[in-house]
Formats: sequence, structure tokens, C-alpha cells
Amino acid sequence: MNILHLTNSLDPAHGGPAACIPALATALEELGHACEIVSLDAPSAPFLIGIKNRVHALGSVRSGFGYASGLLTWLKAASGRFDAVIVHGLWQYPGLAARLAFTPGSAPRRYVFPHGMLDPWFKRAHPVKHFRKWLYWQLVERRLLGGADAVLFTCAEEERLARETFPGASYRAAVVAFGTTAPPEDAEGQRTAFFKLYPHLQYRPFWLFFSRVHSKKGLELLIDAYAAYAATKPANLPRLVIAGPSADPDYLARLQARAARACPSDPPLWTGMLTGEVKWGALRAAEVFVLPSHQENFGIAVVEALACRTPVLISDQINICREISSDGAGLVEPDTAQGVRNLLDRWIALSPDARRAMRSAAEHCFQSRYETGAAALSLVAVLKTQDTP
Repeated sequence: MNILHLTNSLDPAHGGPAACIPALATALEELGHACEIVSLDAPSAPFLIGIKNRVHALGSVRSGFGYASGLLTWLKAASGRFDAVIVHGLWQYPGLAARLAFTPGSAPRRYVFPHGMLDPWFKRAHPVKHFRKWLYWQLVERRLLGGADAVLFTCAEEERLARETFPGASYRAAVVAFGTTAPPEDAEGQRTAFFKLYPHLQYRPFWLFFSRVHSKKGLELLIDAYAAYAATKPANLPRLVIAGPSADPDYLARLQARAARACPSDPPLWTGMLTGEVKWGALRAAEVFVLPSHQENFGIAVVEALACRTPVLISDQINICREISSDGAGLVEPDTAQGVRNLLDRWIALSPDARRAMRSAAEHCFQSRYETGAAALSLVAVLKTQDTP
């Protein structure tokens, strides 16, 4: 098959899907399916360098709706080359352009990958924004999803929750595996690169938050739970490291001020966004990965931690938490103050043997469930099904 991936941006600072689309396209090509990617990034964007797949960057546009005047023309001209087009994400111009460019029931077949953007958490947390989305849903997205050959979800829980956001919505759904590639094999070199930037962490264990700094991530809960431990001044308390980009400088400043007040003698280390071998070194060197999110469709950072044999402490609002818990690859608690404290308590109480066993389970969980090759096979099975369930 010839497959087109359509997305607003491939900038990894925007979150997991942007990083995973090129990896998924590469895995599909290894199975013999040609892939192209259209994004609305600037052709000169530095993060496009090194992406193996053929990328058509038609921007530049900023994050958000992302209108690009040439996109619709490009899609109409190229439609005859593709057997399937996959729209990644909702509430953005690429979805509208795909609906206008391609006629339902004719080639190419159309698929929509919401990547968690139908989760009802957003409806509860941002009711004003949801009203605007409801209007756009009535005008555009309802027709996009209803006319798609399938709407793709990464797990059954994501599909279930999506039905709560717009009750009565009519579309055909399919659950497909999702994931990312295994990290490069130079584990020792990656650790060295990380410790070169943060040498003091080579001699002190640390707990790693690795994700976007965003209000849905539960960082307030994590900072307060860590502060409760720091206040008791226990021996050998691991350092809390918070790694990730922030699109809201004011929110970041408020969090950092909160952490400074709560942990005056041992504040968290804020690294900003980590990339390349430094990123993998941080994930490999961490004692444990912590993400107490209030909403997480999939959690690519969680899966990347598993790929590095790092156990994960996560909230029950991360949609793949059941699979991780059943595999023994991490611990799960509610996204509450007590829940986060329970996560840290349970981790601290584990014996060295139990922690080693959890590291092995983390690696097995990644290989069996979330490695990109398995995700590509799962997607191909859906794309080849003419009468998608």
C-alpha cells in the first residue's frame, strides 16, 4: 500500500505523536508499504533533519488550528498516489482539508487517529474551550469521523472514553497497537552523556518526571508528595528531576516557585527538554519514572521508559495503566495527592530484588506490546480490512 500520514507538526516538543509518526512510517516501510508524511512545519525546521521518511513540509504554521493555504491543493493533486490517508489529531486544519479533498467511499481510504483528543477530561477541565470544540464538532469533525473508514484508538479504554465526549456520535472504531522504536543500543554512552551535563546525579539516585510541563500532568501533586519526603530529611532520598518542555512560561514559573517553597533545602532539578543521547541517558539512569497525569491517552514517554528497562509509577488516568500493571512493569494509583504519595511509598518499600524484577518486566512489556514493529503490523491489519468493524 501507499500510505499518507497527515499531521499539523512533527515537532517533538508538541508531545508523543509527533515523535512516533516518523517511527511508525519507517516500520510500515520495512513491511513493504510506502509512506509519505505531510506536515505544516517550515521546510527548514531543524527537527525535520534526519527523518528518514519522505516529508512534505507545507508550512510554516504555529501550533493550534494551523491553516496552510497550499495544503488542500496538494492533497487534491496527490490523492491518486495513495491507498490510505491517516489524519493524526483533531481540531486542526489538516482534518478539514482531508475531508474537503477526499470523497468518502472512494480512494484513498480515510482513517482518523485522534491520539487522545476525544478524551472527556478536556471537557471537564476546560468547559469554555469545549464549547468552541462542540461548535467545530458539529461543523467539521463529526463529518470527518463519520465519513472515515475507521477511527483508530490505541486501546479499548481510549475508545470507551471517547464515546463520553460527544454522546451519540456515529463512527466506525478500530483499536490498533501503538508504540515507538527501541532506544539506540549505546546505553553506557547515553548515561555518560547525561552525567556529563549533571555530574552530581552520578552519585545520587533520582526519580524522573519526563514529559511536557502541562497542567494535566499532575506535577503539583508530585512536587507536594516529594516535598513531604524531603521535609523528613531521610538518608539517601533520591533527587526529583523534572525534564520536559513548557509552552506556558507563566505556568512553569508558578510550578518552580511552588517547588522552591515546598523544598527549600533540596528542590527538584529542572532540566528543560532533553533530546538525543542525553534523553535516553536520563531514562536509563533514573531509579524510576514518575507520571501522575490527570489524562494521558497513551503516554509515549511512559513507553520510552519501559524500553529503557525503567519501572514506571503512573496514575490510573493513563489509558495503558492496566496493561502495565498486569505485566508487573510499574505501579498504579489514582491521580490524587494520596495516590501519588502511595506511589512513592510503595516504591520505597520494594526490596532490591523486587525492583530488579520490575526492570525486567518493564523491558518485556515494551517488547511484547509497544515496539513499533508490532504497532505497524496491527495498523496494516486494519488498513487491509475493506469492511472495517
